[in-house]
Amino acid sequence: MPTGRLPARPLLAGAALALAALVLLPPVEAQPPAPALFCEVYVDAPACAGGDVGCDTCHTSAPSLNPYGQDLSLHLLVGEERPLHEDLFSAGLGDALAAVEALDSDQDGYGNLAEIEAGSEPGDAASQPAPADCTDLDDQDEWDLCGYDPDYAYKKVMIDFCGRSPTLAERRAFEERSDPSDALHEALDLCLDTEHWRGRGGRVWNLANKKIGPLKAVKAGRDSGPIPLADYDDDYAYFVWTQTDGRDARLVLTGQTFVSAWDRGGVTVYEEWDRSPTQDYEQRGHDRYQAVEKERRAGLLTHRWFLMSNTMFTAVPRTTAAQAYRAFLGYDISRLQGLDPVADEPIDYDDKGVGAAGCIDCHSTLDPLTYPFSRYEGIGGGNPQAPSYSYDEDRMDWFVDTDGADVADTPEAGVIFGQPVEDLLEWAQVAANSEAFRRATVLDYWVMLLGEPPRGTEQGQYIALVDALADEHGHSVEAMLHDLVDTEAYGAP
Repeated sequence: MPTGRLPARPLLAGAALALAALVLLPPVEAQPPAPALFCEVYVDAPACAGGDVGCDTCHTSAPSLNPYGQDLSLHLLVGEERPLHEDLFSAGLGDALAAVEALDSDQDGYGNLAEIEAGSEPGDAASQPAPADCTDLDDQDEWDLCGYDPDYAYKKVMIDFCGRSPTLAERRAFEERSDPSDALHEALDLCLDTEHWRGRGGRVWNLANKKIGPLKAVKAGRDSGPIPLADYDDDYAYFVWTQTDGRDARLVLTGQTFVSAWDRGGVTVYEEWDRSPTQDYEQRGHDRYQAVEKERRAGLLTHRWFLMSNTMFTAVPRTTAAQAYRAFLGYDISRLQGLDPVADEPIDYDDKGVGAAGCIDCHSTLDPLTYPFSRYEGIGGGNPQAPSYSYDEDRMDWFVDTDGADVADTPEAGVIFGQPVEDLLEWAQVAANSEAFRRATVLDYWVMLLGEPPRGTEQGQYIALVDALADEHGHSVEAMLHDLVDTEAYGAP
């Protein structure tokens, strides 16, 4: 296997890391405990059905406040010097929440408490409580507008999963079935095998876009760009493979094989393979081969494209960990999501100032998340004798000249969701078995099929799918989809 690599570029590495630090800089008024404290006060709020409320309850984007957040700020510990200490903020938030309950912060005609109890957003005038009663105003309506309509759900399944409307003959055949539910799920099974759903460029393929971040200029392989560094077709094929044919979706983070997508007579065929880096180099060449040995692989987290596009030249790859946390677990640290501070962190191994007052709130979560990624090479910058995009136990020793002597002490062990992990393999196992992974997985498909995240009144249906994914569904996306199309959120016009 070759050992050549591009030369290290410490100036570019420093610039990328500095940019990441700016992106992750939290607002001085940001308070990580706020979502949990909100749900301690409003235990039965639909928005809290699956855990902590979202940061968008009070923010448009951190640190900007929406009208509800502005009202809370005006009533929170009036007279106290800003920024508030976290303990002081926590002690005063309950009184501030009570003080604004009777207000109509977003001026939509509904009081804040009424919106919270109904599951709508008190800071967004476009989000309002659903009417208490539904009236189908016209008996001649094609659909039942006040509940789940099997005919509507059938047409939607055909469009969403098959990519076409049902023919007149198909609709009549459906209407004649004595059990429309069986007919609906038979149609879904057929559509799940179509190119529209699972083929190259199909709906599941494109669902991976934000996780993979394709960039034609540096693509290798099919339709390669001018600087072929990695082939993201491997990543797309692997993602679709984990989501189809009843497979365990957790393999997207824990699997140790690879997948290729082939066109066989207009049908995309996914082929699992398990070559060593040396064998893959001999078969596909320097531009495309996967360089991580099997025993160190963790699904897409250790694919060549993921390491190339996120780790790049950095020593402590915070951008890589942040992307994994966002793409597969649904937590965007730059928006103060998923903060779970670790005591005595961050330790500034690479001398990037992460312990400063404006950075510590995010980095006390991010840095322990990052350490398990630190032994996986990106484009270059580490050991010149180790291949790019590979695992190197001694990788950190090679960054001393550019990042300071302490960088060699960066541990491989880290923390995710409060649980210590020894390496990235254990990180991936904890992540894949978490509720956050299930919530993010279901949310991907919910938004794809319904066009928006669950509304407040739909939270119960969403959480039921999240819970079932781990139990009766066995982490099968296809099994989850069969339940999703039965929900009122999907089948009510």
